[in-house]
Amino acid sequence: MTNKNTISGQCLCRKVTITAVPNELHVGPCHCQSCRRWSSGPFFAIDCKSDVVIQGEEWIKTYDSSDWADRGFCSECGANLFYRLKQQNHYMLAVGIFDDQSKFTMDHQVFIDEKPPFYSFSEKTKNMTGEECFALYGDSQE
Repeated sequence: MTNKNTISGQCLCRKVTITAVPNELHVGPCHCQSCRRWSSGPFFAIDCKSDVVIQGEEWIKTYDSSDWADRGFCSECGANLFYRLKQQNHYMLAVGIFDDQSKFTMDHQVFIDEKPPFYSFSEKTKNMTGEECFALYGDSQE
């Protein structure tokens, strides 16, 4: 992977390393109840589609959070790694694993209709409801 937007990082214990080429360096937090339960707050992710290389896959455990998506984490340190649309092998990678986060910008938020009232962000972003998010990524629920 040699692209100017190539990003790389690892889990907390460094047993899993991930290299990816996101389409854009835009971060979007997800406010859905599942993501908030999983990460104790919004899940900050960067869309990398399937352009992802993972080393240390033997340390990754996945949880089938729905019929259409699963969530990956390191079985050693517990670090959240990704949300993946199964049918398309489409990865939304956890922003916190990446070494250099200086080029990221937060430009959108998803499941804004599920965001609890006790926090908010000052950035001006495109805000999508759950319904709008499913429309954007295709209704993979069928």
